[in-house]
Amino acid sequence: MLATWTPDEELNQVRLRSGSDMKRKLKWHDLIALGVGGMLGAGVFVTTGHVALKISGPAVFISYIIAGVSALLSSLCYTEFSVNIPVAGGAFSYLRVTFGEFVGYFAGLNILMEYVLSNAAVARSFTEYLCRAVGVDPDSWRVEVDGLTQGYNKLDFPAVALVLVLTLCLCHSTKESSILNLIMTVFHVIFFSFIVIAGFCNGSAKNLIKPKGLTPFGVRGVLEGSSVVYFSYIGYDSVSTTAEEIKNPSKSLPVGIIGSVVIVSVLYCLMALALCTMVPYTDISDTASFAFAFQNMADWKWAGNVVGAGACLGIVASLLVAMLGQARYLCVIGRARLVPVWLAKVHPSTGTPMNATLFLGICTSSIALFTDLSIVIEMISIGTLLVFYLVANALIYRRYVNNNNSSNNSLSTLLFLMLLSSSSIGFSVSWKLKQQWWSLVLFGGASITITAFFHYMVPCVYRPSKWSVPLMPWPAAASIFLNIFLMTYLKKRSFQRFGIWACVITLFYVLYGVHSTYSAEERDQVRVNHDEQVNPSSSSTQQTKIDIQLV
Repeated sequence: MLATWTPDEELNQVRLRSGSDMKRKLKWHDLIALGVGGMLGAGVFVTTGHVALKISGPAVFISYIIAGVSALLSSLCYTEFSVNIPVAGGAFSYLRVTFGEFVGYFAGLNILMEYVLSNAAVARSFTEYLCRAVGVDPDSWRVEVDGLTQGYNKLDFPAVALVLVLTLCLCHSTKESSILNLIMTVFHVIFFSFIVIAGFCNGSAKNLIKPKGLTPFGVRGVLEGSSVVYFSYIGYDSVSTTAEEIKNPSKSLPVGIIGSVVIVSVLYCLMALALCTMVPYTDISDTASFAFAFQNMADWKWAGNVVGAGACLGIVASLLVAMLGQARYLCVIGRARLVPVWLAKVHPSTGTPMNATLFLGICTSSIALFTDLSIVIEMISIGTLLVFYLVANALIYRRYVNNNNSSNNSLSTLLFLMLLSSSSIGFSVSWKLKQQWWSLVLFGGASITITAFFHYMVPCVYRPSKWSVPLMPWPAAASIFLNIFLMTYLKKRSFQRFGIWACVITLFYVLYGVHSTYSAEERDQVRVNHDEQVNPSSSSTQQTKIDIQLV
């Protein structure tokens, strides 16, 4: 469970289990388009109206800024890992080489569930905007079944059709899919610019302070809103999962990941501001909010249909990238034999993980068929925040502890991470429960003091030569703090879903994963011994996981 793999084993030995290699065709501009396309549309069209109306008010743009800062800090951590471990597994691979197999597996399955749920939510919102584009009621395209529970009784067949069509596209080719995404993303950015310009030209700054001020729900509402709109940033980590398909990973990945997060953050803030200047927050629609805002403006009713059509295009691009990323996560988890191995197979002619793509496409379409959008929204974000929290911890540990774990920094680094997490939880819970100000000063000051003490007392023993996060450990520590803080504002349903899913995947790991990975290691060891007998000069000195399986 606690056994770790070296980056070289992850890059070579494990990757061979997929059979054929993925084809390296992507460049930096493809990555920016994938990152921007994966984020734009997914959340801004789904969550902005809901958060502005019920949680943050006109200050929803501040919620986007806070969420964007957290996403940017997390993207820095992702970038360093992806450049130095360029495999398709994303957070799963980064955590497996740092904290061991179970932590990587737990994070990987949680981010997969997050992808499936968020993709289902986005697919259902596609139906909302498509109906706005043609001027009909969204429920008229859904089939209501009387025998099902409320919230699960409106079958959304257009959402299912969209997911299945994109699944087939992704099975065909990654490069062609990225070209399609690039074209849609260009049009999407133009469309976003139209919304921003039209909104500012026809809106009024008075709507930002009417009827109850900029922050009608207070600072706590702004912070709670940031935890919800964080869903909008799900997608940039999809870029890291294409690492095996990039021609020059060390140069293209930093530009693709960080560049896409910055671009999207700016556009999100402008979009939220434009919406709140067009109409008072109390008049914003909970669903298809941008199309509804234009339809209620004199002489701009036609724009409501245009916005509905453009939003559909953005949602398609977002789904395309998210579904591309989720399949690669599952493929690499399959390589590790933690799920059935047929999910890891790469098709020899298309160079895509076809089995994983089809399997997750069916899962996503099943949830999109039954589950109401409001229910899905309450269940997401916790998995993403948890995984980004773990990646930030892993980056600090990797920087301050030698790969062979022989460094004396191991205990002090683990103690620092534990104290930082504890003080962050203390601050977040005190804020959530509206405790006395001295408790906020105590826990907030403790977080800063602990990080400063660690920075000056514990030497950094590893600095990557290709690309590294500057000013360590501060960016990663800030990411840990923000991820914990945002998690405390999530709804009860989100924690319930997380608890159930955590129990399911842990049970599956104990009953299947442990035995499957052990058997795979035995077969790999037999092959290595055979290769050593045939060619003794190529014998590897790296310790394999089978040597420490009893941990």
